[in-house]
Amino acid sequence: MPQKVLWMRRQRVLRRLLKKYRAAKKISKDIYHKFYLGSKGNLYKNKNVLIEAIHKMKAEKIREKEEAAQRDARHAKNVAKKEKRLAKKKEGFLNVERTTEGKAKQTAVSKKVKEQKPKEVSKPAPAAKEEAKAPAKAAAKPAPKKEEKTKAAPAKAAPAKPAPAKGKKGK
Repeated sequence: MPQKVLWMRRQRVLRRLLKKYRAAKKISKDIYHKFYLGSKGNLYKNKNVLIEAIHKMKAEKIREKEEAAQRDARHAKNVAKKEKRLAKKKEGFLNVERTTEGKAKQTAVSKKVKEQKPKEVSKPAPAAKEEAKAPAKAAAKPAPKKEEKTKAAPAKAAPAKPAPAKGKKGK
């Protein structure tokens, strides 16, 4: 058989398959065009090789779509976390400003007690205790930090003492 006849038969088989797939909506127009040009350029030896290439490309497109969806979901989640973190930071900053102005901070519990039971003036003592505890806790926290700094200073000074001892050994 002449090579030209073999070539024409192969091209007709490949093109027929591509047309069939495009008509059945198994492949899109852009995929059809890519494979049509590939078959014209002798990339596909036979029909089976072309079918394998089509399946690989479709699987790759599906994988890319899933990755894009995961990436978008991850991005949205991170944006929500960042907004929440900034809101919390801003709220904490506002609380710090209130305390520096000298205004007493009222908890939500103490506000409810005042609204519900105005007669009970002696009971807000637990709320006052909580407020008293909060400054005590705040005062207690900086103290350990100062102790840690003082502990760190002797640790740095300790290595300096053995150095003269080594010098004495050398003499």
